[in-house]
Amino acid sequence: MCGIVGYIGQQQAMPIILDGLKSLEYRGYDSAGICTMDKTRPDIRRSRGKLFNLSRLVEALPLRGRIGIGHTRWATHGKPSETNAHPHQAGPVVLVHNGIIENYLALKSKLSGLGHTFKSETDTEVIAHLIEQKMKSGTAFEQAVRDSLRELKGAYALSIVSETDPDTLIAAKSGSPLVVGVGGKEFFVASDIPAILPHTREMVFLEDGEMVVFKNGQAQFSTVAGVPLKKMPKHIDWSPLMAEKEGFRHFMLKEIFEQPRAVRDTLSGRILEEEGDVYLEDLRLSDAGLRGFTRICIVACGTSWHSALIGKFLLEEHCRIPVEVDIASEFRYRNPVIGPETLLIAISQSGETADTLAAVREARTRGARVVAICNVIESSIAREVDGVIYTHAGPEIGVASTKAFVTQIVALLLFTIRMGRATDSMSLIRSRELLADLLHLPGLMDQVLTLNEAVRDIALHFIHARDFLYLGRGINYPIALEGALKLKEISYIHAEGYPSGEMKHGPIALIDDQMPVVVIAPLDRLYGKVESNMQEVAARGGRVIALCTEGDRDISDKAEAVLEIPDCSEHIAPLLFSIPLQLLAYHMSVLKGNDVDQPRNLAKSVTVE
Repeated sequence: MCGIVGYIGQQQAMPIILDGLKSLEYRGYDSAGICTMDKTRPDIRRSRGKLFNLSRLVEALPLRGRIGIGHTRWATHGKPSETNAHPHQAGPVVLVHNGIIENYLALKSKLSGLGHTFKSETDTEVIAHLIEQKMKSGTAFEQAVRDSLRELKGAYALSIVSETDPDTLIAAKSGSPLVVGVGGKEFFVASDIPAILPHTREMVFLEDGEMVVFKNGQAQFSTVAGVPLKKMPKHIDWSPLMAEKEGFRHFMLKEIFEQPRAVRDTLSGRILEEEGDVYLEDLRLSDAGLRGFTRICIVACGTSWHSALIGKFLLEEHCRIPVEVDIASEFRYRNPVIGPETLLIAISQSGETADTLAAVREARTRGARVVAICNVIESSIAREVDGVIYTHAGPEIGVASTKAFVTQIVALLLFTIRMGRATDSMSLIRSRELLADLLHLPGLMDQVLTLNEAVRDIALHFIHARDFLYLGRGINYPIALEGALKLKEISYIHAEGYPSGEMKHGPIALIDDQMPVVVIAPLDRLYGKVESNMQEVAARGGRVIALCTEGDRDISDKAEAVLEIPDCSEHIAPLLFSIPLQLLAYHMSVLKGNDVDQPRNLAKSVTVE
């Protein structure tokens, strides 16, 4: 969603803010803007479209000042336009905002009655007018912000300046992410860590209902109500280089090739091979606590939901505990049956996904214990749960998730082993086998990545297809869903994923000589069933792209294209089969000339409903 960057210090703010906004482009946006405080006057530049347009604007009309705020907007209220772009100004007050103000119409009506005139269609502008109105009554800038925030309903992350206090920057958060970077006598504010990393690795993560006032080289943290807070910075060990392309054409391709490294990092320090167990440093659930659960519910959205489905296969098979998987946006609206006997696992790459965060809060109000699997340290979800398993994938810039997805599955495998050993449902022999599989996984992934050129050739062969069908069985069915999602997300080709056994219950009607059908067909206990499905596709003229186990010679006469995957355990097979499907979506998108890293209408972190 929207990106926020703010700066206060001794350097010129504009270059820092512009570079920070560029590092947040992956969040998705349709317009951008910057405001700096030039002595006592706020100076604003805004433009529709990509940051290139804003860059050209500030080159022609430079911005000066050592305090500034910037924003990339993803339209919610009001169409994409320069008028609706942030920052928004009302009188002396200028601000940028991420989130949705639910009661903005009521506030707008009240303020209009008091003589305020609105220029945009946004909910954000209402906040600026609300602060201005309180300042008109003689309230000081800082207190006017506090009083205004107490009237807002909904989600916000805000950075605010005022010409009445030209040496002050205020930031506040409720329901939308906001992080503060601590330098020497300079401070940074951003929606996400990569915007700050080139300048500092010391971060303070604001909680809901907190704000910070930057002035005279100091940061004063407090609640919105004014209660002082002592916030200690946390050291973030991501390097700025981790967020650069490193010679790859796109971030997505770089992140696909980073997956073996990401898996190694997720496993690092956690494998207890001799004991047949794992060490999950932030899980914070004892063996007795794990034994107390009678069911598990996993909630997630999008790609994370697909990893959750794989988690269900793993946990039910190895831990013999019933597992339900819910789409987070539906979970809290269906009056779920959940209580102290339930463990809820929330999966989110960013740890800021609004629907998943809402599901976490709903589960906690019902007495459930909650564990998160996420990538971003000290994210909102990570701070609200009982325990967390960090994936350590590093920054993921491409909107279409790749390395975050595979590390989520690795985290689920690690938790499965921990749960199985704690509950005595998994033998020492079995746990050691699974750990051995995990240790071999990065090397096997390196082998699969050598298929890159072969996948590109397949993409070139099928580039004119308008529809794709993806089929998989058992634990590989979610990979069919994920492969279809990837193709839709970045190539804009219609695709559907199905369990292979469901093909005859509807999708078979779509199959003709124009329909590519991607079939995941490992040599496992369900191979015969999948092979039969391929024969049914071929009999109707369908064009089969088969992903099979290396050395499977029986499949070649049933498929137009074949990709061989190294032989491996069925429990890590989904991680290997996902890579060619990621590459297929990537190459289809490149060949079609699409924006791979920032596909249309999508944002990296969905931080509003």
